[in-house]
Amino acid sequence: MAHKLSIVIPIYNEAEHLEEILRQIEAVDIGMDKELILVDDCSTDGTREILKKLQNSDNNTAKIFYHDINRGKGATLRTGFQHITGDITLIQDADLEYDPQDYPKLLKPILDDEASVVYGSRFMEGRQEGLLRSYVANRFLTSLSNFVNGIKLTDMETCYKVIKTDILKEITLHSDRFGFEPEITAKLAKRKCTIVDVPISYRGRDYHQGKTVSWKDGVAAIFHIIRYRFFS
Repeated sequence: MAHKLSIVIPIYNEAEHLEEILRQIEAVDIGMDKELILVDDCSTDGTREILKKLQNSDNNTAKIFYHDINRGKGATLRTGFQHITGDITLIQDADLEYDPQDYPKLLKPILDDEASVVYGSRFMEGRQEGLLRSYVANRFLTSLSNFVNGIKLTDMETCYKVIKTDILKEITLHSDRFGFEPEITAKLAKRKCTIVDVPISYRGRDYHQGKTVSWKDGVAAIFHIIRYRFFS
């Protein structure tokens, strides 16, 4: 039985939301210990000052790390993965789009020995909130990933990925930016991991609210899907 969940949070310019997402994570009951690993990717909006204050507080239990230059989500997650000690690892964004109240349903397939990897799907119960073009792009990339990797997922690009830590530690990752999503998916598929997706709630932000995924990242994702399936 798992007794600790490692929650890795890549952070970039989330001063407005950081304290609230940490409050939400603390509030959710998952029946096991939580290990918080926060990695700041050279924020410039006051996020780092919030993290320093948290780090210096008497009741802080989070592991906090900082990048001196902005390196991207994939690189930030790799930094966090170096410090996980839990039996299961969960990736959480800091922008309030994803709801920690979904943790129990995300963990259940792993705790019930029905899967070794769980993806939280924004599309299983209808189209996500947010821009139509984001929806279309994500569905296209997921379909392409499914085709080349021989899997059946509904949301490859989701933030919520929950993985048994012993499996994660055996995978070597390289992507610095959003190529992390197709890379980890391809490498889990190559290992013949049992991957299931479960429906989650989602509160999508518009681009003017801070979205950082551009059309260039979408084009790059196509390249990464092919690359990590056949050439890495």
